[in-house]
Amino acid sequence: MSDAKKNEATAKAFYDLMFNQCRPAEAIDQYVGDTYIQHNPHVGDGKQPFIDYFERMAAEYPGKRVEFKRAFADGDHVILHCHQIWPDEEYAGIDIFRFNADGKIVEHWDVLQVIPPTSKNNNTMF
Repeated sequence: MSDAKKNEATAKAFYDLMFNQCRPAEAIDQYVGDTYIQHNPHVGDGKQPFIDYFERMAAEYPGKRVEFKRAFADGDHVILHCHQIWPDEEYAGIDIFRFNADGKIVEHWDVLQVIPPTSKNNNTMF
């Protein structure tokens, strides 16, 4: 398996463990490098702020989950196109992860869009 494909599998495993299984501390421990740079303005920079945020999300939004629709891996970056299902809203999201030479996640960007109740086309957001 190429490094890009390994990184893709790691990104999915990380996201599943922290988001679907609600175990962010384990996800950080298993899949993240020594540093974790966060670009989402709602989550603090570093490992502990990430853990704190997703532990709070698990408590406040039981049943939230993510489904992977597409994944793209190129060198040390992986992009996931995701469907996030929360108790009160659903989102289309793009997550971008950067990996270090050891195959650990070290940086994250994301963009999220609420899925509207109606659309001017029939194509869906996925």
